[in-house]
Amino acid sequence: MLAPEIIRRKRDGHTLQAPEIAAFAQGLADGSWSDAQAGAMAMAILLRGMDRAETVALTEAMTASGAVLDWSQAGLPGPVLDKHSTGGVGDKVSLLLAPIVACCGGVVPMVSGRGLGHTGGTLDKLEALPGYTVDQPPDRLAAVLRSVGCAIVGASARLAPADRRLYAIRDVTATVESVPLITASILSKKRAAGLQALVLDVKVGSGAFAQDAALAHTLATSLVQVARGAGLPATALVTDMAQVLGSTAGNALEVRESLDALTGRAADARLLDVTLGLSAELLHLGGLHASVDAALQAARQALASGAAAERFARMVAALGGPADVLRDAQLPTAPVQRVVPAPRAGVVAALDVRAIGLAVVALGGGRRRNGDTVDPRVGFSGVRGLGTAVQAGTPLATVHAASADAADAAAAALLAACRIDDSAPPPPPWLHARIAG
Repeated sequence: MLAPEIIRRKRDGHTLQAPEIAAFAQGLADGSWSDAQAGAMAMAILLRGMDRAETVALTEAMTASGAVLDWSQAGLPGPVLDKHSTGGVGDKVSLLLAPIVACCGGVVPMVSGRGLGHTGGTLDKLEALPGYTVDQPPDRLAAVLRSVGCAIVGASARLAPADRRLYAIRDVTATVESVPLITASILSKKRAAGLQALVLDVKVGSGAFAQDAALAHTLATSLVQVARGAGLPATALVTDMAQVLGSTAGNALEVRESLDALTGRAADARLLDVTLGLSAELLHLGGLHASVDAALQAARQALASGAAAERFARMVAALGGPADVLRDAQLPTAPVQRVVPAPRAGVVAALDVRAIGLAVVALGGGRRRNGDTVDPRVGFSGVRGLGTAVQAGTPLATVHAASADAADAAAAALLAACRIDDSAPPPPPWLHARIAG
């Protein structure tokens, strides 16, 4: 099938057939489609859209473009489950969810990503732990899953290579925002990981990709319907990202907050609500509990008993990190730490969470371009949430920076991102919607 003819058909609004879509995915994987042709196709899909059947076909074709993990002979102790988030600021849920689900009988081969734009990346967070190695060969990954039940690692280049190439092309051709392309990108990688069930965390708010409710619901519905159409049971929760999730943003700081939550030293209520809600959905979807309520109780017990903390420590040690991360995490600290005081009394009424994420990137905690080195030490701690009453001089957050000048810039960015009024409506709930197939 000729690439120009397939592009022309989608450009003119026709519904593509599965063989045409398979030819596109194969051309991405083997290089027979040029970057120009792939970019043109991505733009045609962005402008003309894809129906559910087309998106299922694209997901399946990109999954089949590389290796698909098969756990049937690996001797794993439970169903293979995972979670995916569309990304936010301070989103450290994966670090809590994976060990919780493992304690409750699931097996979690969590293939995660790095920071993108203003959003943080799970792999960057974990690499703040000295020695933690995200690139693991399949036999080592299987061994860790058998012994620990969870492993948070990076994607192999062998998984969904068609998506790997298309993702890079979308980034430079203004075609990132296509819901069918986002859907197929997420699900092709997850299906290639050999999952039996998937829960999706679709963020909505100023710190999310989907900043309005309509887009978040459209994306969540697409993900669930296409996943199920491709044979992967899935449920999506639309969760709030109108404020930083938890009280930290920045890699080592978020690991520290996660350890505090796992051990019960300190825990943000919204972070726990999101984590436990997603864990319960996944445990129910994976057949480990007859109801979401029963699964929620099991997840809470795994956290409260300390079993999830112990499981996280075993995972970190097995993947090359500190031998006893609960006692000595060996996390790096920034040389400059500066409190950002509230300029007036009132209530935190609004936060530009995207701007806060970009401030972390500017500190060095994210990448401005591919190949940048991430500074794990920097970011914000003690970030005040919506509805918090403050006095003039009350700390709004603490900046962790590599230099005084960087701390000054980050403090100014945080103040510009925070609106303090005399009063404010109640903050939005953590859960906006639940979408099941």
